Amino acid sequence: MNAPERGGAAINPADQDALLRGLELMGTGGGGTVEFGRAIMDNDFRRGRSYTLVGLDEVPPDALVVSGGIMGSVKELDDTSPAEIVQNWEDSFEALSALEAMERHLGRKVDYLIPFELGGLNTPVILSLGSRAGIPVVDADGVGRAAPETQMTSFIGHGVQLTPMPLVDQTGNTVVVQKAQSPFFPDEVGRFIVARAGGMGANAHYPMSGAEMARAAIPGTISFSLRLGRKLERITDPEAVSSLLADELNGQACFTGRAEELHEVEATGFFVQRALLKGTGRYAGHSMELLIKNEFMMASLDGQVGCVFPDLILVVNDRGRGTMSAELARGDLVHIVVAPCHPRLRQAAKSALGKEALSPARFGAEGVSYRPVEELSRTWGLRWAM
Repeated sequence: MNAPERGGAAINPADQDALLRGLELMGTGGGGTVEFGRAIMDNDFRRGRSYTLVGLDEVPPDALVVSGGIMGSVKELDDTSPAEIVQNWEDSFEALSALEAMERHLGRKVDYLIPFELGGLNTPVILSLGSRAGIPVVDADGVGRAAPETQMTSFIGHGVQLTPMPLVDQTGNTVVVQKAQSPFFPDEVGRFIVARAGGMGANAHYPMSGAEMARAAIPGTISFSLRLGRKLERITDPEAVSSLLADELNGQACFTGRAEELHEVEATGFFVQRALLKGTGRYAGHSMELLIKNEFMMASLDGQVGCVFPDLILVVNDRGRGTMSAELARGDLVHIVVAPCHPRLRQAAKSALGKEALSPARFGAEGVSYRPVEELSRTWGLRWAM
């Protein structure tokens, strides 16, 4: 991902379609649907709200930066009307309530916001929060893609504390996780709460200084998503989209096939699934298995693991759009691109806490250890320029 650290000045209505298309792909199967993101942005622009972005190098070292987002299952969110949720936010916006709870807890105002992840919902919702609260949003995020659990970020591997973490559900219940001995505890508390309140809520987390953020965040990711979407505006052919993605992300298009088997279960706020794809065209006779926990987390070709989170697995449908994991259905023809994650995230994943927080065991891949996709995918016959 070749993105500058300085953000654009603003995102306007003319940018909406391109930004959402880029976020849809970079969400790696999760991060919320573009339908929700579109409803958020349509509503904000209609009401005269504007989105202000700043780059990492524009944030003072002593500034207070906070992350956050919507918590919920992909399927739970899909079962609810985006327009209805966004309209309800005009009366009670859970993300704003969580931000205000964070400010009360810390005893000071938040200076900047940074998205937790990239995705059709969770990036626009932070842009909307910033607009409503009058707080600039940093052109960066904590993952450079989407991730299923709150502790699965570059932040945590670079020493930024996840807590305190205020949580607000749809009914207004508010809980603050002040401290946690386990990196998983805050997320588990959040899932418990939202699962009992319609499957959706919001949180604020990772309070950090500007100096901490500069070391830990994945830079330029919102503007990168916008530029990616612009390059794809007139491209719908899935092979052309896959090729462009591979070029932009220093990745490789590695498989085309149809979804033949899907084994799924909804588990405490997560969408968990194994998808078996049967190869078509030049991939006939081969099969790929995708392991999904809200996002596409691991890919195995003919039984050989070749890409593991936090590296990226992007699934392009036959219309050249990003595929949400919950929308993948038997018979769907999809194209797979794998790519390395940002070096900061890889560095975080190698730290002692990062190895625990981002462990493949968290998404059902017991016995698997993270290794870069450039190494793992050699068993698939892929060769990377080093």
